Amino acid sequence: MSGSTHLVALGTIVRREIMRIMRIWTQTLIPPAITMTLYFVIFGKLIGSRIGTMHGFTYMQYIVPGLVMMSIITNSYGNISSSFFGAKFGRFVEEMLVSPMPNWVILLGYVTGAVARGVIVGALVLVIALFFTDLHVAHPIVTFLSVVLGASVFSLAGFVNAVFAKKFDDIALVPTFVLTPLTYLGGVFYSVDLLGEPWHTISLANPILYMVNAFRFGVLGVSDVPIVTAFVVMLVFVAGLTAVALRLLTRGVGLRS
Repeated sequence: MSGSTHLVALGTIVRREIMRIMRIWTQTLIPPAITMTLYFVIFGKLIGSRIGTMHGFTYMQYIVPGLVMMSIITNSYGNISSSFFGAKFGRFVEEMLVSPMPNWVILLGYVTGAVARGVIVGALVLVIALFFTDLHVAHPIVTFLSVVLGASVFSLAGFVNAVFAKKFDDIALVPTFVLTPLTYLGGVFYSVDLLGEPWHTISLANPILYMVNAFRFGVLGVSDVPIVTAFVVMLVFVAGLTAVALRLLTRGVGLRS
């Protein structure tokens, strides 16, 4: 296949994924918006008024970047895991595998669609947050890169989950027992500097901590971890998960029957 043919194939997958997101927008966009609104009301307004400031910002301002990033990574993960498993379930993933389309085009198409959903939901949550507090983006480039990398990491992780999943229940296991605990322990609602040992050191092993703080640095200009370290961690995960996903596609693990 030529380069132009690759672009057509990539564009087809991405377009299908975005059309899927928009077609069922009441399931893909509205629920996370409602959930985050409740977080803003309960944690930001009710609890935040009793906590006071954190790192020089109101509690509402401090948790907004964390909640936005939480919505981005959960929706990116959920989109690709359900979509690619649906392709397996419908057996049309086999048609893509036997076509001249390279594996990297398949992977990039699904990841791009998942990142798009994460970005759309994140933007929607950020707009809702502006009804509760004032925000001024301190570092736009850092903000953009942290969103793309964070969404990419969990899109790739969701892809790997979908490859190994044998039934729809397997799709829900990782978000419930892995993703949710890591998110709540990733500094979304608090600064890890407040934690004593050994919990502070343990928290540093949580990849979501680096994504949340990279985005928080981009928006507010404050972070619990060095920003360079945060980006190195995200890049390592992107590279590692990409290699794993391409290897699984090449071998056809869980895809060919």
